[in-house]
This record gives sequence, structure tokens and C-alpha cells, in this order.
Amino acid sequence: MADDHAHVQQFFTARAADWDARFPDDGPRYAAAAGELDLRPGDAVLDAGCGTGRALPHLRDAVGPGGTVIGVDLTPAMLAAAARAGRDADGALLLADVGRLPLRDGVLDAVFGAGLVSHLSRPAEDLRELARVVRPGGRLALFHPVGRAALAARHGWQLTDDDLRAEPNLRPLLAGSGWRLVTYLDEDDRFLALAVRQP
Repeated sequence: MADDHAHVQQFFTARAADWDARFPDDGPRYAAAAGELDLRPGDAVLDAGCGTGRALPHLRDAVGPGGTVIGVDLTPAMLAAAARAGRDADGALLLADVGRLPLRDGVLDAVFGAGLVSHLSRPAEDLRELARVVRPGGRLALFHPVGRAALAARHGWQLTDDDLRAEPNLRPLLAGSGWRLVTYLDEDDRFLALAVRQP
């Protein structure tokens, strides 16, 4: 697992400084995906693997000044980029592993995870940890601003049957980790899987 973490940190450290500039048009998609969590004023939400914090302003808008927004990332350079962009004003930034969160059981109403699943070193265990910190009935949004096929084309990859984001793989993975998949969208301009925390 330490090797997996080092690989993720190395990948994102090299890209942190110009990450936002590489994807300047994603803002409205982040806003729309954050809106799918049905957050209310005063709610508590985690942006898991927050990167440069592009979702934080939208999550803050949803929960209002009385709500709680936390951004967690494994890569210090990404959190530094989030702070440089002023997004630390929208939520607390924590250097932490989503598989070992420094949060109490059931303290959150929702989790937002952009581009998260493919970077988890232990997907079932990490999703179970996210379930631990969310109250029963709380929501999880797994998001990417482009769909699986468009992302594969961008990187010159082939889609494979073992892709964790494919619905036949993601549904049982979530179910075994304390979540029930309720919405699955895989379109050219977005990937969005919404799940509800089971009792």
C-alpha cells in the first residue's frame, strides 16, 4: 500500500502546479455534480481526494456558512495548489488517506469523490471507510468531468472489463462496502455514480 500511495503522490505532485489550467472548462460540471448530493444548509460534506479543491466552492455554496466542508488529499502539492487558489476559504484542507480518515463514525452527510475510484489502493476497504464516516442515508457521489470512453480516448487507453467504474463492477463493489448505487451515468461529458449509505 505504501508503494501505491507513493505512486499516486508522484503522479499528482508532477501535475499539481498546472492541474487547473489543463482543465479550465470543468467548473460547471463540478457544480452540477455537487448539486446531485442534495446537500442542505448546515450539512457536513467531505471531498475525498480533493486535489486542487475544484469542488470545494460548490460544496460550500450548498451547505452554506453554517455547514462543514472538508477536503482530504494524499498529495501535499495538490493541497498547496488548492490553498494558492484560495479554496481553503471554502473548506478545511487535510493531508490524509481516504482509507484512514481522522473522523468519527457517522459524522458526515455526504462524500464527493472526483476521479477517486481509479486511484484507490484498496477500493473495497477505502469505500467502506468512506461509509464509516457517513450517517445512514447519507450520499456518495463518484464523479468525473468526462465519461469512461472519452477519458480512455483522451489517454489512448482501451476500456477493459475490469474497469472498476463500469456499472457491473461498481454496483457490487459499492454494495459490499456499505453503499447502494441509485444512479449511474456514463456519458461523454460526465461520469456520475450516486450511492446511498446503507444502515
